[in-house]
Formats: sequence, structure tokens, C-alpha cells
Amino acid sequence: MAHINNDRSSSKVVLITGASSGIGKACAEYLHELGYRVYGTSRNEIGNLTTGTFMLIRMDVNNDQSVADGIDLILSREGRIDAVINNAGIGISGSVEDTALDEAKAQFETNFFGVLRVCRNVLPVMRSQGGGRIINIGSVAGVIGVPFNGIYSASKFALAGLSEALRIEVKPHGIHVTLVEPGDINTSMSSRSPETRESATNSIYRGNHSTTREIMARDEDEGPPPSVVAFLVANILKMTTPCSRYRVGPFMEKVAVLLKVVLPATIFEWLLMKYYKL
Repeated sequence: MAHINNDRSSSKVVLITGASSGIGKACAEYLHELGYRVYGTSRNEIGNLTTGTFMLIRMDVNNDQSVADGIDLILSREGRIDAVINNAGIGISGSVEDTALDEAKAQFETNFFGVLRVCRNVLPVMRSQGGGRIINIGSVAGVIGVPFNGIYSASKFALAGLSEALRIEVKPHGIHVTLVEPGDINTSMSSRSPETRESATNSIYRGNHSTTREIMARDEDEGPPPSVVAFLVANILKMTTPCSRYRVGPFMEKVAVLLKVVLPATIFEWLLMKYYKL
């Protein structure tokens, strides 16, 4: 591992996974404007090059060696990593029954195990520095199980549990872990997310699946821009003691999370089914 520089006087170094588009790119661009030294990652074969605003390096969070190499590259250039924003993620759409095991494993490989890989590699660095920040980008779908996005929701539920436990474990070492749970953000993720292979042939769920997918795509199109997440992330990085989780996005989605807590489960489920026309 490269030498770790404990000098905190210069601009803070931030690693953002999945920074080639959407929320990750918005965070990278905004933090760069604020003066952070930002390293964004993409799994594409791009080499190490700048986008004109922040440094974009190749890192595949699904690969142990790629993660280690990416972090070593940053340390060789900067000598430290002050904050990590685990944003890289994928989504698949389809009923639970129509999701093959290899598709479900691929969902978890990126959304859950990818975060674990990055954390395992940066935590020794942050402990050596005497502190650091980890911000995991979860989802409101990690609080509410979204129909026909069950595996995606499961991966985000898992990430929430990981973040809560990790926060307690590393707090004595001066490392703060925060979970950010966006609602529908205008990134076109739903319309771009692939459907599971069996979804195309299983007519039992096809009608409800299509209806739900259309509603989700509409909600994203009407959602706020990714910059709202970037603003929140920047504020969290400035806080001395950030909270364990924050939610950002449409007001009614924040209300829905509260309703899940206060309403009887049967009533909340009925409301959810009515919303998605199921």
C-alpha cells in the first residue's frame, strides 16, 4: 500500500464510486467546485483521465484487485483519502419469481458487496489517518419494499443494516458512517434498468410489472435533479458529527416512510398497492 500522508492542511481527498453519470457525477462535480480533490470511478475501460472538473479513474467495485488498485492509485498521488462516497449501483426490474439467481447475485455484487469491498480497503487508511468519512448511498427502496424491484430493495435493505453496524464499529476510530437514502431522483434509472430475462416471457406478472415500471419512470422524470443529493452530501461532509441517515427527494416519499412506521402494516400495504395500481 502506498504511503499515507497525515498532513490535513491541504484540500480533502474524496473518492466517489460510480461517478460517470447520475448522482455520482453530480456529487463529484459539486464537491470539485467546493475545492475538494475528487476522484470519481467508472468500471468502463477509460484509463486514468480527467473530465475537465474531477479525476475519473477506472475501478470495478465487483473486482477485489480493481478496488485495491484504484485506492492505491489515489494514495500514490495524494497520500490519503479523507472521504468515500459509495454510490456505484445497478437496478434490475422484475418480479421475485422472475428473477434468476445469477441476476439476483449480480444485483447484490454491486450494490452490497461492492460497498463492502471499498470499505474494507479504505478503513485501514482512515484508521491510520486518525479519521475519515464514509457516505453510503442507499435508497428509500431500502426502507419500503418496492413491488417488481424486490431484489433491488433487498440489496438496499442489506446496505442499511451494514451501514448501521459499521457506524458503531468505526466510530471509536474517528470514522463517521452515514447512509443517504434518496427517493425518486431524475436520473432515468428506472427506464434504463434492465428487466430480468424471465420477465419478457412470464405473462402472469407482465401487466402489473409494466404498470409499476411506468409509474416509477414517471416519478423519476418528475423528481428533483441529482444535484439535491450532491448538496446534501456536501453538507454531511462539513458536519462535525453527522447523523446515521438522511433522506432526500420528493416530499411525499419522505411522508411514505413515516406512514410505514405509524400505520398498521395492512393499511400501508393497501396504500402502496393502490399507488402502483395493483
